[in-house]
Amino acid sequence: MNKELVINTSNLIKEAAVLNLLKKGVWLYFFLLIFEGALRKWFLPFLSTPLLIVRDPLAIWLIYYSWKHNVLKPNMYVLAMTFIVLLSFFATLSFGHGNLKVAIFGVRVLIIHFPAMFIIGKVFDKDDVIKMGKVLLLICIPMVILIGLQFYSPQSAWVNRGVGGDIEGAGFSGSMGYFRPPGTFSFTTGNVMFFSFVACFVFYFWLAKIKINRIVLIAATFGLLAAIPLSISRTLMFSIGVTLIFTLFSVASNPKFFLRMFVFVILGGMTLVLLSNLSFFQTATEAFTSRFEVASREEGGVSNSLIDRFFGGMIAALGANDLPFFGYGLGMGTNAGAAMLLTKGKEMTFLISEQEWLRVVGEMGFVLGILVLLIKVIFCADISMKSYKSLKSGNLLPWLLLSFGLLVLIQGQWAQPTVLGFATLSGGLILASAKKTTLKIEETE
Repeated sequence: MNKELVINTSNLIKEAAVLNLLKKGVWLYFFLLIFEGALRKWFLPFLSTPLLIVRDPLAIWLIYYSWKHNVLKPNMYVLAMTFIVLLSFFATLSFGHGNLKVAIFGVRVLIIHFPAMFIIGKVFDKDDVIKMGKVLLLICIPMVILIGLQFYSPQSAWVNRGVGGDIEGAGFSGSMGYFRPPGTFSFTTGNVMFFSFVACFVFYFWLAKIKINRIVLIAATFGLLAAIPLSISRTLMFSIGVTLIFTLFSVASNPKFFLRMFVFVILGGMTLVLLSNLSFFQTATEAFTSRFEVASREEGGVSNSLIDRFFGGMIAALGANDLPFFGYGLGMGTNAGAAMLLTKGKEMTFLISEQEWLRVVGEMGFVLGILVLLIKVIFCADISMKSYKSLKSGNLLPWLLLSFGLLVLIQGQWAQPTVLGFATLSGGLILASAKKTTLKIEETE
């Protein structure tokens, strides 16, 4: 009996050590996602190119270590995605562009990071997700100060250095002579993703009964609201608006959240009044409003712009029947892949589209591309149902995370490493926060 107790205790210690190490790996993935751009721009500019895929070795290790200790059990999503992508990989070399490096760069998106999403969902639980949310709120405060400095500083300033230490700056065209700031990221897209993600936790901590430093929460709320005009990004405003709609739905489905939501709205309104009296906020608001008006006028209004952004690529992809059967080849639709092909002076047709669905179908062909997109849609439907069931049972965390994750998982530009990172992380955190039981590792024989 004592011998069995010793064995069980030893197994529990081993299990805890494995989970603890995997969790540290997820946390490292998170911090590399947030600060990878800072390394590429400011601290290790001479390594800017390899740092573009700095999370790839970590994701590979997570997969290997999880498989070794029987944590990663293949599910239908991973198996189906792996089979389709490997088929496309060999077709790329045989019938597509034929460049091995470009093909590998393309295949890594779905072979490495997609399975890593399920590992995050396995090893993390709701408490871990909440801890990460608290860290995000802490990071949000200096981040909004940074983008404020970037907004008001010339592109030649150190805070606006581009990838590889580029002195021309990392800001992207904005309005009224101001540029959209990237924060710690390589490009402004990362900044938008970051604050959109933060919004989920800001709303959650205001509504849920979670122990958190109120000063930090108020400061993060202040920072989130200030980030909207400072970012000069309509996408950020729309994304926060979607999270607000999800929040209102959760309040309607569970009246116990109503009073907390009311308090949040009052404090949010007071914050906006306070910000509107500050000159730095007024200038940013003018630039944001100008950008909003010009873009809406050029793209035919806000509603048309939203419809085209979300559904335009889908419709175009579904109608793309004039492509080669196996497409033009994996990696060709990415900026890095196209750059590698262009250096060889090869003349060929490139699929250059900011819209994810068009890129996938263009790289893999209509049949395989649609199958990949279908897997993503089914997965999103699955986590949507799990999040809704969690909401009905009183857990609104996965539901609010879904407000961000749903868009980036279905329509996010996965060819862009930062967007891919946020898609992987958000998908994993939704799975982790929605599950009801903690992970137990089964010993392999």
